[in-house]
Amino acid sequence: MDEITKAVLERGDLAHLALFLWASGASAALVFVLRELSAANRRFNTFVVEIAHLNRLFRSKD
Repeated sequence: MDEITKAVLERGDLAHLALFLWASGASAALVFVLRELSAANRRFNTFVVEIAHLNRLFRSKD
């Protein structure tokens, strides 16, 4: 990685390096957010299923 950075800096493409680093960071953040959103969706689905189970349990006692 050091050789790539050195070659980019020697050619004066610092803007391209900055853009690449920004895009990489943004992509990593997107992957993290999507993973967390998926986990939250699974937790919410489990919660709704448990509430439905409790509703069936209490309804059957009447």
